[in-house]
Amino acid sequence: MTKRTWAVGMVTVAVLAGGGVLLASNMGFKLNYQLIRQTAGVSATGANTLAIPFNPQVGIISSKTLMDDIGSASVASVARYMRATNSYESYTGRVGTPNANFTLATGEGYLVVMSTTTNYIVVGSHNPNASITLNRQQAGVSATGANLFSFPYHHTANTSKALMDDIGSASVASVARYIRATNSYESYTGRVGTPNANFTVALGEAYLIVMSTTTNYIPSHY
Repeated sequence: MTKRTWAVGMVTVAVLAGGGVLLASNMGFKLNYQLIRQTAGVSATGANTLAIPFNPQVGIISSKTLMDDIGSASVASVARYMRATNSYESYTGRVGTPNANFTLATGEGYLVVMSTTTNYIVVGSHNPNASITLNRQQAGVSATGANLFSFPYHHTANTSKALMDDIGSASVASVARYIRATNSYESYTGRVGTPNANFTVALGEAYLIVMSTTTNYIPSHY
């Protein structure tokens, strides 16, 4: 990713009794995240994964309000991953399209298709008590065991392997990042000899995590 800058501000802290040690209980974030339109060699479709904070800024509650905040004239669609069907449901904002405006969910990543490259200022804070359910393959719930996860901005995991380990490597089949240039996902499985190596995670990206066991996950953070 290019042109990404970020700032973190402490919103609230808790002091450990007797130790005087500060633990982050909630962190505020402001991230400049570039969303790229379809461009030869850079983005095959204009699609970008987007991770928003567990507590988005006030008023960002739906696909429509997210689209409006980015700039509706620059956004072709906002989509959520439907685990039961292994497909994306897109909101375009146009009258008469089949998919309605949907509510955003804590820990859920989104696929945003751009008609104009835009530097989006993402604002929000973290909810350290939020437990995200990552579902394994299960009839009627998840067709493949894949979950599009909104990566917290102050997560202590900085690679796909570290993220897998933090969730619980025995429960995770793979962690994948979206490759805009090819409109495909590149998966890290942790297994020796597989073609895709451990990769560095990036602020603002969402990751497709395939589970072998359903897990309630509270991300580690600083």
